[in-house]
Amino acid sequence: MYYRELPNGYIIQNTLPAHAEGLGELQRIVFPTLSPEETLQARHYLKHIDLFPDGQFVVLDGEKIIGMSTTIRHHLPENDHTYLEISGNLWMTTHEDDGDWLYGMDVGVHPDYRGRGIAKAIYRARQELCRTLGLKGQITVGMPNSYLNHADKMTLDEYYAEIMKGNIFDSTVGTQQKMGFELLRLIHNYLDDPQCGNGGVLMILPVEKDIL
Repeated sequence: MYYRELPNGYIIQNTLPAHAEGLGELQRIVFPTLSPEETLQARHYLKHIDLFPDGQFVVLDGEKIIGMSTTIRHHLPENDHTYLEISGNLWMTTHEDDGDWLYGMDVGVHPDYRGRGIAKAIYRARQELCRTLGLKGQITVGMPNSYLNHADKMTLDEYYAEIMKGNIFDSTVGTQQKMGFELLRLIHNYLDDPQCGNGGVLMILPVEKDIL
């Protein structure tokens, strides 16, 4: 059972069934523009705990749920995919017991608690799990959430190119880059969310890297 107290007094630990309802509520707060078909609910979280309990994390301020992360074990995908495909339509039945990477489905922090190192603590917990399980590292698909601010001036491909050149700092992808994630490629139509132009950036964090 993973359990850590953060310097600010918050607790990060593995998700328990008692957290499921609160996590469903937090999903709707953190991802307000995500389509309902792609938004996790309490029943999904209960299934995730059943499938891969070590890979599910929650951050608490007392009894209040302020952060979350859902993961599965998986091999590094060779082909593009959608969020619904890789998540087994949110049920995470795509989890592979012999998967050699930890695929992070999401990281969410309540808006009132952002900027306090919570997301970084979640990524660190995931990296610790990679080392415990002998995995190659973390996979994630970062949402280029600042794209909506540029959508009237450039395509998503052009936006991604500017990120790669260092000319644009994306609020989500850029933060993941600063932590050490390596960008692999842009995936079109990863999910249905206008905030990120429906796209995602496939990236990895090798296990030997520490979270910066």
